[in-house]
Amino acid sequence: MVSALDPSELRAAREKAGLTQHELARLVGAAGGERVSRWELGTSVPRPDFLVRLARALDIPTLRLIHIDGEMPDLRALRLQAGLTVPRLAAAVNVAVPTYYAWEQGRWARLPASKQLDKLALALGQPLDVVDAAFHEAQRQRARGTEK
Repeated sequence: MVSALDPSELRAAREKAGLTQHELARLVGAAGGERVSRWELGTSVPRPDFLVRLARALDIPTLRLIHIDGEMPDLRALRLQAGLTVPRLAAAVNVAVPTYYAWEQGRWARLPASKQLDKLALALGQPLDVVDAAFHEAQRQRARGTEK
């Protein structure tokens, strides 16, 4: 499983905050409580920018709303935490979208050039060592997925 929204964590955080689905939807600018309901049921996934809005509205770290498959966040988790779409992040790093997808999916033979890593760390708001670890985590998850 790749990093994604954790529906049960969203529901637990909303309930702990004492908010209804409609109230949370209003706070984050979503179309209505039905949308929050679908996110909590796992039948729909919010855009990355909504993950950041949800975390702010619930006063929790964004990473808490993201299920991480492994011991540490992969590139996708860091991107979601930053509230960025793949095209937006690829543009910030000045790489093609398919290149970034390959990184996120662990399909790379060597790390990107240091300039690209620096840009990626800046765009994600993370230290370089965290980004480096996320690259390796993505590759580890890919290898684990092919073993099954």
